[in-house]
Amino acid sequence: QAQLEESGGGLVQAGGSLRLSCEGSGFMFSIYTLRWFRQAPGKERELVATIGTNGEGSTLLDAVKGRFTIFRNNAKATADLQMNDLKPEDTAVYLCNARGPGTDKQEHYRCGGVCDYWGQGTQVTVSS
Repeated sequence: QAQLEESGGGLVQAGGSLRLSCEGSGFMFSIYTLRWFRQAPGKERELVATIGTNGEGSTLLDAVKGRFTIFRNNAKATADLQMNDLKPEDTAVYLCNARGPGTDKQEHYRCGGVCDYWGQGTQVTVSS
C-alpha cells in the first residue's frame, strides 16, 4: 500500500529555518513527481514546490523563491523541503504529494491513469 509520511514541522521564530522530509513506501518512488503543498486555515491549498523524477525541473511558488529549496533522494525514497528565512505567512499544514503513472499496469488502471498519493501533513508555525 502506497504511503507518504511527512516529518520536520514545528514552531519557529520568524527568520528561522526548518527542513521538512517526506518518506515514501509501498510504491516506486523514483518514477513519481514529488510536490509539497501547504494549506493555512481558511485558505485554499497551494502548491509550494515541485521536483521531477530525477531531481530535474524543480519549481517554487513565487512567495518562497530564494528561501525554500526542494530536494529528493530516490535511493532513500525521500523528498525534503528546506525552508529558510521563514515568515509568519508561511504558517500552514505542509503536505507531501506523489504523482505518477503507477508502478505497474494494475496500479495504473486502478488510479485511472494518474496516481496521486498524499501524506497526512505536518504543521509549520512561524511566530513573529
